[in-house]
Amino acid sequence: MAAETASAADQPSATPRGTTFVLPAGWARQVQGEAMVVTPPEADGSRIAIVDAAADTPDQAVAEAWKLLGLSPKSLVATDAAPKDGWEQRRFYDYDVPQNAKRVVYAGAYRKGKAWTVMAVDLDQAIAEKRASQTGKIGQRLQPAGYVRETFAGRTAHKLDAARLQQVADFVERMRQDFEVPGVAIGIVQDGKVVMSRGFGVRQLGKPEPVDGDTRFMIASNTKALTTLMLAKLVDAGKLDWNARAVDVYPAFKLGNADTTGKVLVKHLICACTGVPRQDYEWLFEGEKQTPETVMATLGTMQPTSAFGELFQYSNPMAAAAGYIGGQVANPGSELGAGYDRAMQALVFDPLGMANTTFDYAKAQSGDYAAPHGYDIDHKVQVMGMGLNDTIIASRPAGAAWSTVNDLLKYVQMEIDRGTLADGKRYIGEAALMQRREPQIALGVDRNYAMALMVDKSDGVTVIDHGGDMGGFHSNMMWWPAQKVGAVILTNADEGVMLRGPFKRRLMELMFDGEPQAEATAAANAKADREAFEAQRKLIQWPADDQALAGLATRYRNAALGDLLVSHKDGKTFFDVGSFDSVVATMPQPDGSLAFMTVDPQAFGFPFVRTDKDGVRRLVVRDGQHEYVFDEVK
Repeated sequence: MAAETASAADQPSATPRGTTFVLPAGWARQVQGEAMVVTPPEADGSRIAIVDAAADTPDQAVAEAWKLLGLSPKSLVATDAAPKDGWEQRRFYDYDVPQNAKRVVYAGAYRKGKAWTVMAVDLDQAIAEKRASQTGKIGQRLQPAGYVRETFAGRTAHKLDAARLQQVADFVERMRQDFEVPGVAIGIVQDGKVVMSRGFGVRQLGKPEPVDGDTRFMIASNTKALTTLMLAKLVDAGKLDWNARAVDVYPAFKLGNADTTGKVLVKHLICACTGVPRQDYEWLFEGEKQTPETVMATLGTMQPTSAFGELFQYSNPMAAAAGYIGGQVANPGSELGAGYDRAMQALVFDPLGMANTTFDYAKAQSGDYAAPHGYDIDHKVQVMGMGLNDTIIASRPAGAAWSTVNDLLKYVQMEIDRGTLADGKRYIGEAALMQRREPQIALGVDRNYAMALMVDKSDGVTVIDHGGDMGGFHSNMMWWPAQKVGAVILTNADEGVMLRGPFKRRLMELMFDGEPQAEATAAANAKADREAFEAQRKLIQWPADDQALAGLATRYRNAALGDLLVSHKDGKTFFDVGSFDSVVATMPQPDGSLAFMTVDPQAFGFPFVRTDKDGVRRLVVRDGQHEYVFDEVK
């Protein structure tokens, strides 16, 4: 049967057996027996098969799906997840895919009763990244026939009394231990009062100082919401217009595409809706050489990879530009970084009483502060260096702030109170503040990205949140406006990212008498996380292959990313990209090629593939949509 014409809008869809899903706008579908194969607009062989399998086990069901697609990917690991969305059993499969294949391949098996449904994914790597919000919609609404999703619409939120708060605390501590996170801080407000502000664990592994509500953590991309608040203050003062063209406000602003540059309004600078993709390697590598001026200049070389307003594509340099342009409006003619810093201090930190929030890294890393942590190659938690994290300083409106639970609760409470402060004084006009929450681009089904704020209505109530992720620091802040509840979670280890979703879900369960899912989800995720690490570890040669290491040049260069230096010490080989270095292991690929994998906790998992050509030694590193070739410098 031929593929149906692509839909102009998202469409409710179903397999022949009645398993439901959402077909994203622009995608086509084709029925093949008991399966539905969906394809993105690009004609590159990317496809997702949703198969109602005739199988007794998840492994058999997944094999059936891959047979339908004519593929037999090399298995890496299969892990179990907690029941959810009407599925009584869920099992997810990852595969050992060669780096040079530039493919994203995975599968999930879902059981209701005795029947299995499989979603098998085979996508071009670039398509997978830029259309992640669309593929997320498919999985978000993959449900068995007849299932009705839980909704909290119309429910009155319970008071988070002592008993419920103790359940929150106990749950956070269990997760902290299960995921081996040294320190966590959480805070909760309800009805204008701080009902919880406390820490769990320690600021740094091997030291006794405990985490508390005043412990400073890097808040990474949570900085973006504070940046848009600064812009809103300028709008409220009549100094800036959300609908002004960015290039008219700041003539030096430009992207690699002139047409897109002309379309970007102030409100689009931080909407993730312009089509400009992630291109983080260009500020991560040799990040110590970056300045706000070079960040803005590099932005002028970045090309959009989707149409304006078409897809959610997250860009840190675009967010940096938003802050620096706002800084120039507030402080005309100042150096970009200084102008932004002054604007944030005067318009956000000082009036909100956020005395512990700063961009000053020396100040931040003194007294009561948390150190970052990550796993080493033996799955042991270690304190990690700050080299990778230092790279965001030049792009600081996108993610360089340090803050505390107690400071961020002041911000969250102001958001809940729609611009008024605890003493009743108006901090900002409601109109300018609330425009930041207007949806700009879809993140999922009933989930949208606004101005550095995620607006989620998928559970029948509105929750607004944003996360933050840098090396060894993962955080989230969130609030339910109608219920006048807000929360913050800050963590000091890479596995802290795994605490955020269950923490948010547990709060909703306690507020709205929701189905108990958070506990099972966290426990299953902790087990799966360990199993996935162990599977990846088996692919890595450690100690590294001496012969392969000996074949490396001592210096490589890429025009966009700069120098990569190779050194040998104490029987180990190191890659140095300026802002950070790491010992490397070797990682043979299924296609016979060889990758060198960084395994230092601060930079774990950067794969550099050896691709020598015409007598020139070369290394290639890729992000989702870009390939960077490092040529030997002789």
